[in-house]
Amino acid sequence: MKKILQDSRGPLTAKRFFRLRQMLLLALSIGIVLISPYLQQQVVKAQSGLPSRVATGNLWQEASFPVENFETYTSAFGPRGGDFHYGLDLAAPEGSYIRNWWGGQIVEVWEDGRCGTGMVVRSGNWEHIYCHLRGRVLTANGGRYYTDREGGLQIWQGQTVPAGARIARVGMTGRTSGPHLHWGLKYGGRWVDPALVLREMYSQQS
Repeated sequence: MKKILQDSRGPLTAKRFFRLRQMLLLALSIGIVLISPYLQQQVVKAQSGLPSRVATGNLWQEASFPVENFETYTSAFGPRGGDFHYGLDLAAPEGSYIRNWWGGQIVEVWEDGRCGTGMVVRSGNWEHIYCHLRGRVLTANGGRYYTDREGGLQIWQGQTVPAGARIARVGMTGRTSGPHLHWGLKYGGRWVDPALVLREMYSQQS
């Protein structure tokens, strides 16, 4: 005698079985559609929060020292000549490449009489500022970009750059007595001593 599958409504025929299967697939599809936006929000939230965690744990291992051919520190963060120096000066031969400290977005490129040619990268709650760059800032198609033709660089305001990417070269633009990178750091809008950050990076990477 053949066994017949059944439920409270009688034998489970092939027709009823496929109908139930279709209903289950439909319910599953609706559930995926409803939950997808929530999952996407959580992924975006996690990705946007990751760079701000660079100050804790071993995430410093992914950060990059900001200049190639480094020679010495020429001016520290703090009071200087009746003013306050909001950054760390890293001397290197003119034309040495500058590397992006942490992955993020180029939020501003500019030129002025003090910083010279400058660039700001935002990484979560962090902002890293690069001054005295070799090259110029130009405009085209409604956008601004940093260009250094000899160095083969063209960086657009708004583009994203990974950690360690070459983003500029050491120059002598602005107010400077020698080739160096002025490197500034802000966390949550407040200035941070870059030397403390480098010290923590070395302890994590060694």
